[in-house]
Amino acid sequence: MTTKTTTTKKRGRPKSVKVAPVSLDLPRNPFSFEVLDLVSKQKTAAKKVEVLKRYEHPSLKAIFIWNFDDTVISVLPEGEVPYTGYDEQTSYSGTLSTKITEEVRRMHETGSFSMGTGDKEGHTTIRREFKNFYHFIKGGNDSINSIRRETMFINILEGLHPLEAEILVLVKDKRLEDAYKVTQDVVAKAYPDITWGNRS
Repeated sequence: MTTKTTTTKKRGRPKSVKVAPVSLDLPRNPFSFEVLDLVSKQKTAAKKVEVLKRYEHPSLKAIFIWNFDDTVISVLPEGEVPYTGYDEQTSYSGTLSTKITEEVRRMHETGSFSMGTGDKEGHTTIRREFKNFYHFIKGGNDSINSIRRETMFINILEGLHPLEAEILVLVKDKRLEDAYKVTQDVVAKAYPDITWGNRS
């Protein structure tokens, strides 16, 4: 007499589908938004730290310090950024902040972000402009009046790539985490040379 063996299929969780890891490669001299977007896509703090270390630049550190350090105080008005030029005010009914948001939304809808050296609009970058940020911080350049300071800020915003301008508008109000998944703890681990506090 032969015994018949039967095999039963194990019931349980379905096999998980392996997702390809996000490439950590960016164009040479990437925009800040490209780095922050890549950081946001990482699932672990260790990977976020790895991305920040790979693309370390003084301009990134500057926006993180401005955003996360409580002793760095913006001397710009909080909230929406208005237009200054008369022509702009008459041709567009809204604030500069709203226009930046609309341009960013349009980029997401079309999937066209004009990344890296492919930016055909000739926008400037946070990487180039960060040396001017001290004008907008308490104790940085207290000799200029508020109108001149705000005009300078608006001029920088208008010259930046819209996604770079969005970062600057968020950072001035310490709201970078509204758009990007990056924390002060991650930044501190990536850049241990940053000294936090006692800045103003």
